[in-house]
Amino acid sequence: MAAGAEQARAAAEAAARQSYGRLVAWLSARTRDVAGAEDALADAFAAALSRWPETGVPDHPEAWLLTVARRRSIDQRRRRMTGEAGQAHLRLIGEELEQEMAREKFPDDRLGMIFACAHPAIDAGVRAPLILQAVLGFDAATIASAFLVSPAAMGQRLVRAKSRIKQAGIPFSIPEKAELGERLSAVLEAIYAAFSEGWTDASGAESRRRNLASEAIWLGRLVVELLPGEPEALCLLSLMLHAEARRPARRGAAGEFVPLSEQDTLLWDAGLIGEADALLQRAGAFDGIGRYQIEAAIQSAHAARRFAGRTDWAAIAILYAGLMTLSASPVVAVNHAVAVAYAGALEQGLALLDAIDDARLNEYQPYWAARAELLALTGSLAEADKAYQLAIGLEPDQAVRQFLKRRRAAVSKR
Repeated sequence: MAAGAEQARAAAEAAARQSYGRLVAWLSARTRDVAGAEDALADAFAAALSRWPETGVPDHPEAWLLTVARRRSIDQRRRRMTGEAGQAHLRLIGEELEQEMAREKFPDDRLGMIFACAHPAIDAGVRAPLILQAVLGFDAATIASAFLVSPAAMGQRLVRAKSRIKQAGIPFSIPEKAELGERLSAVLEAIYAAFSEGWTDASGAESRRRNLASEAIWLGRLVVELLPGEPEALCLLSLMLHAEARRPARRGAAGEFVPLSEQDTLLWDAGLIGEADALLQRAGAFDGIGRYQIEAAIQSAHAARRFAGRTDWAAIAILYAGLMTLSASPVVAVNHAVAVAYAGALEQGLALLDAIDDARLNEYQPYWAARAELLALTGSLAEADKAYQLAIGLEPDQAVRQFLKRRRAAVSKR
């Protein structure tokens, strides 16, 4: 029984990683009730963990889960189910309809759901977080961290947004081309946030995060296919592919963290770099310059080291300066300051870093790591040591922590 329970749990976790978004999107598209779909799917997973240890994992776990969740969603309108009686009923549904749904193919409605979450009736500030939770299964705490707000505040915003979708009867479908533009920004922001979350797993050891990066790239390709003439969609895909191309070089043979400046460029994926640059060139044929176009150009400038043997920090500093005119992000300001310093203006870069007035940076590890490195380069070793200490305390990745500790130790030996 113990082995069966473990097998069932592993299968349920795999289904959640691989198909959560598709399942919620399919259910929500038919009910326009995101919260109800999430609840129904949660009950389906609970039923699976109860039943699968006894009967074995079905041949098509996602179809089984969809069957139970679909019937649970219908049942919500008829009566309330509580306690053991509800669980037994759910298990019975799964048993009766498992074979039926094993043969059923359900469509991928994620893109339609993404645009529903980006509807103008939804508050602009919560559109991207809503997409991350409803389509990719992020919890409120993870989303809150990505958007630098408290988990409680983010949770409340998400609940209100889901209620708004239901009350307004927002359709779960890809809008007409005339309406696409106004929703595109939130869609691209959510895709980028999903990729960034997956990107934090440098070694690709955590399957959930690795899948998130792959999902984000897949969604990016889907948007490009839908909007081949939208330069920002092209450039978002470009910058994600540029970043993904470097994944093989981000960890050493023993799992140690390797910073960008020290990575072996021969390990970078030349095919992905070529595709990314081609997308950037396509975008250049259109008028206007957007955030993702500049970010993709920055990534391309880093990739050029593979061929030139050096990084053109002066060009990167100019690109970040341009990005700052489009974004008030303190993260962009930090990167701009570092690029200026690496371009040869060390004191100016440090002054720019000190001038950033945003309390959120107090909890942002890259800020303290950058500050520590620039202080060390200027000879302010005591201050550098304090900054390294703060960076180490804020970093959850053990490999990055060890890297920062080595840098700190090198400073202390001077």
